[in-house]
Amino acid sequence: MAQKNIPQSRNWTGKFPKTPGRLIGIGIIRIYQLVFSNIFGHSCRYLPTCSEYAYESIARYGLWIGGWLTLFRVIKCNPLGSHGFNPVPDNLPKKIKIYSLWKK
Repeated sequence: MAQKNIPQSRNWTGKFPKTPGRLIGIGIIRIYQLVFSNIFGHSCRYLPTCSEYAYESIARYGLWIGGWLTLFRVIKCNPLGSHGFNPVPDNLPKKIKIYSLWKK
């Protein structure tokens, strides 16, 4: 018997607009999570993992901004980088400068 209220995935479950860019980006992330993540191993230094971060950032902010957030996160996730809890930002400035995302 299945238990209720147990999430099937650790991915973000909030509501978001189902635009084509978001759905394509999230689809690519899910394929990576289901197929390639086990092959490459679980080596992310952050919580949520980089793929969970990518899923949430693309769902919340769209493929363009979410993609940039994900790129900067993946670049920081290396043996010489930091580690720990690093969630997707709750609010982004109205006029965002892509290079400012690197500072976070």
